[in-house]
Amino acid sequence: MTPVVDLKGPAFFDFSSRVKLRMNGADSFRFLNGQITNDLRHASTTLAIQASVLNAKGKLSAHVLISRDANGTFLLDADQELREELPARLERYIIADDVQLEDVTPQFSVFHLIGDSAPDGTAAARMVAVDRFGMAGWDLWFDPTLETEVRGQLSSHFVFCEESCAEVFRIERGIPRWGRELTNDIIPIEANLETASIDYGKGCYIGQEVISRMKMSGQTNKRLCGLVSRSDVPLGAGVRLYAETDAGKDAGWITSAVRSMRLGKEIALGYVKRGFNSAGTHLVARANGDSETNAGIPAEVVPLPFN
Repeated sequence: MTPVVDLKGPAFFDFSSRVKLRMNGADSFRFLNGQITNDLRHASTTLAIQASVLNAKGKLSAHVLISRDANGTFLLDADQELREELPARLERYIIADDVQLEDVTPQFSVFHLIGDSAPDGTAAARMVAVDRFGMAGWDLWFDPTLETEVRGQLSSHFVFCEESCAEVFRIERGIPRWGRELTNDIIPIEANLETASIDYGKGCYIGQEVISRMKMSGQTNKRLCGLVSRSDVPLGAGVRLYAETDAGKDAGWITSAVRSMRLGKEIALGYVKRGFNSAGTHLVARANGDSETNAGIPAEVVPLPFN
């Protein structure tokens, strides 16, 4: 059975499989700041920032976390699915810049900790404050050869949340993930990344015009929402959503779905179109190919994170 993780309980996660890139060079700050939605000045040796990398149409090329190492060079980490795509996207814009980009994924293991207060550091690891789950947390970066030692030190104070546990926790917290909620067709505001990863006061970056226009209009065509099965029947990723009062009206789709043992409910994340994404709205989930006469699974839009 998947462990139940209290939202504020002490737990740690293994993010070592994420792609890790090192960027340095005389122009690295200017270059990287022009590629991301957040203000790179806030990234430090003890604090990582979230940021999105966009194309000219304001759609996601990647979502990353950025900090600095002890030498002041930048360290980026992103979902492992982006190991080829992210370096290629960045290198495309390195023309005459003094910028070097290196894949250092095998050089680091990364454990993430959550708890009521900052944990005691370990001599073997570099600690960085970072928000991965919409709450205070800390990353430990360390040499992979020390994994057994670091894991043992943490296990006396923290519960390990393995992959399936981490996926349930991610969805309960309403955190989008690359390949599920985050794709090349999504604008970061639609995925609720605005507060954590967009700085409207910084200088120009690729895709900024689209993001600024969306902020001024105050509207999105769709929004990442929480969904709960009203019949306790499991919801499924990829399933379409329809208005309950009009079975033919497409209202969006589900991106991730799990059973939350903590909540005792079948829950999901999904993109719900404007006009249907207010909390309390009743929808019907129906798999592609199902006829309109199929009753489907009744679902309700709820706020994120799930409570």
